[in-house]
Amino acid sequence: MSESPRITQWLDRANEGDQEALEQVMDAVYRELHKIAGRVMSGENVGHTLQPTALVNEAYLKLFGDAPVRAQDSHHFFALAARQMRRILVDHARSRHAVKRGGVKVSLDDVCTISAEPDGNLVAVDDALRELEEVDERAAKVVELRFFGGYTEDEVARILDMNVAKVRRDWEFARAWLLHNLEG
Repeated sequence: MSESPRITQWLDRANEGDQEALEQVMDAVYRELHKIAGRVMSGENVGHTLQPTALVNEAYLKLFGDAPVRAQDSHHFFALAARQMRRILVDHARSRHAVKRGGVKVSLDDVCTISAEPDGNLVAVDDALRELEEVDERAAKVVELRFFGGYTEDEVARILDMNVAKVRRDWEFARAWLLHNLEG
């Protein structure tokens, strides 16, 4: 997110129809998505069928495809990118292992990192995260950005425009809530 101010400017200009700005933001975003995907996928086992470049390409197409997303600023944009990566990873997991809801038990460590059994765990985490959204939407966003977006606490604080202490509290609450709901 080192280019965030420029990305925000390019997004503003691109939203007004500036093709050059759109190309600049697309290039910068592709590089940033690759960094994020590398962090997110670093916990995956070597034989995982979805590689970082494939994840980036799919997210990129969803963000800039037929109808490019309209974001208020770079923080909003990268929150949308994290949401797209979540959807892609979970859809990939669902298609590989049609795991029935409640059929997978996940440890707290698995909640905090993508484990060696990612497909079933991602589905279970996604299901639990949907439930958490009903309880505490902000805490669910923190998890989405940290877990699926690979962002640090500082980056999440900037994206959500809140202080790091709140991010930590939301992360701890969400981890405890997910632990309770995933381990039953």
